[in-house]
Amino acid sequence: MHEDIKEILFSEEQIQQRIKEIGAALTEEYAPVAARGEKIVLLSVLRGAAIFMCDLAREIKLPLEMDFMAVSSYGNGVKSSGVVNIVKDVTTDLTGKHVIIAEDILDSGLTLSYLLKNLGSRNPASLAVVTLLRKDVEPQAAIDCKHIGFTCKNEFIVGYGLDYAERYRNLPYVGILKPEVYSK
Repeated sequence: MHEDIKEILFSEEQIQQRIKEIGAALTEEYAPVAARGEKIVLLSVLRGAAIFMCDLAREIKLPLEMDFMAVSSYGNGVKSSGVVNIVKDVTTDLTGKHVIIAEDILDSGLTLSYLLKNLGSRNPASLAVVTLLRKDVEPQAAIDCKHIGFTCKNEFIVGYGLDYAERYRNLPYVGILKPEVYSK
């Protein structure tokens, strides 16, 4: 797999350090919520964000619930189709809870815009987005992220949960995939 990577953008060490920082910030920001006994739900958008969410959950030093949602908008392509399908919905009732969406990458923002509307209709006490990566692309939906791990170039990236055709998710870093791999 490593031979398919053109360049490493963010090393395993950089990613873990940034997740520690985001986890500490979320702990501080949501401490009053937890002190009042209100529920916090950390929600992963499968499959890409699962690794990020698990590492982030360990860095948030507050009681929280974890849930998963699977959506599809890419298929095996390299660009979002713009059509979002919920493949697996959350099992947690989000009413009155503080929901933090852990997202792997904000690219066009089409999928996340849809999810924010969908989840917002379920009456959470609050709804926030934390993304590991925000791609520097135009156009991009106007999505306010509570925390962004890294901003990255408009390249086809894989690793640390991000895939191409379900491969490369298990790389411990984020790297640029060589174009000859996905243009075959």
